[in-house]
Amino acid sequence: MSQRPSTSTADLDRFDIAILGVLQNDARISNADLAAAIGLSAAPTWRRVRRLEELGVITGYRAEIDRRKIGLGVLAFVRVDTERDNADTTRALEDAIRQWPEVTACHYISGAGTFELQVLVTDLDAYSRWTMETLFKLPNVKDLHTSFSLGEVKSGGALPLGHLSPAPQHGDTP
Repeated sequence: MSQRPSTSTADLDRFDIAILGVLQNDARISNADLAAAIGLSAAPTWRRVRRLEELGVITGYRAEIDRRKIGLGVLAFVRVDTERDNADTTRALEDAIRQWPEVTACHYISGAGTFELQVLVTDLDAYSRWTMETLFKLPNVKDLHTSFSLGEVKSGGALPLGHLSPAPQHGDTP
């Protein structure tokens, strides 16, 4: 397993931050248009994007798909309570969760519960089948608590970048 070089916000200058902002809004933008948007020429802009990818700051590019238009009408938030006293079983559960395409996000959580899952399925019957055929078959799952989305106010938004302050510049050169 190769490790990416570590980076910190101090490693990002104003051009890097601008690149991140533009690409979050339009990852299909051409390099020439990206360069014009951030005020650099094409070659250094391309090198900066490659560097951000190599550092793991940019982790990929994806299409945003309207889930409803492809038949995924139910969005559920599922708190999974598990036995926390067995690290091997918890790792097995993590591995299983990573394999389930219905789970679009999973977080360890504080307070009650162990995991919070974001699950997309076609309808309530599909959700019921999915829980019975997947979650409840795992040995350390004690309980589930599900909340269903009644409507999306905001989804798939860009990450906030306002907290990033550019690294000090020597002559402000690219």
